[in-house]
Amino acid sequence: MRLGGKTALVTGATSNIGRAIAEAFAAEGAHVVVSGRSKERGTEVVAGIRARGGRADFVRADLDGSAAASRALALDATRVLGGRVDVLVNNAGIYPADTTAATDEETFDRVYAINVKAPFFLTAAVAPAMVDAGGGTIVNLGSWIARLGIPIGALYSSTKGAVETLTRAWAAEFGPQGVRVNAISPGVVLTPGPREIHPAEAMMKGTPAGHVGTPEAIANAAVYLASDESSFVHGTVLDVDGGRTTAAVIAS
Repeated sequence: MRLGGKTALVTGATSNIGRAIAEAFAAEGAHVVVSGRSKERGTEVVAGIRARGGRADFVRADLDGSAAASRALALDATRVLGGRVDVLVNNAGIYPADTTAATDEETFDRVYAINVKAPFFLTAAVAPAMVDAGGGTIVNLGSWIARLGIPIGALYSSTKGAVETLTRAWAAEFGPQGVRVNAISPGVVLTPGPREIHPAEAMMKGTPAGHVGTPEAIANAAVYLASDESSFVHGTVLDVDGGRTTAAVIAS
């Protein structure tokens, strides 16, 4: 119960990494707001958490990058959680795997709106309230391809680079006021499915892990960063990527 008595808002929590984080937080004792666009999937996640004895509520939000949408989610989540948000996880995002030449201006603006503007204004709405309440923690989701270039997804990579930069800036801005801000940089992560070789498996060849990660592996890191166990950790980007960005295994 490392998060016992705490409240948490997890964006993009209706599937994949966000869902795993919401479930892990609830299992550790937090009252969690599961946020996303799909009421059907959100209700399913909440039902599963409650069936296991956890506390969770669904708050629908379409984080389109507008300040109004982010502020509305902050208000709704704060109300549902009884007046405060102790932990914010900025997870929601989209990933168009296009080349640079194939990316149009509309897509560019939409990806930056969802991946950068939305968490920026959500943090702007939540962090000051955390300060007033005596403290809190914010966990952002970066990506391994923000630092190790691959030939597709340049637009997405740049947004995650922005999020990791914001993590350090927010740590300097809010840390002295009692709000810790850190980020997780996931590697290649897949939800377990049928025993088939996924094309993404190739990206993990030559790494210490040698295989793709699971959403639960990222969730474990999020629990650590949200809990008091990481009380001396500020402004870091925690690589949870099987060694993809730090080590190369040379086959003999």
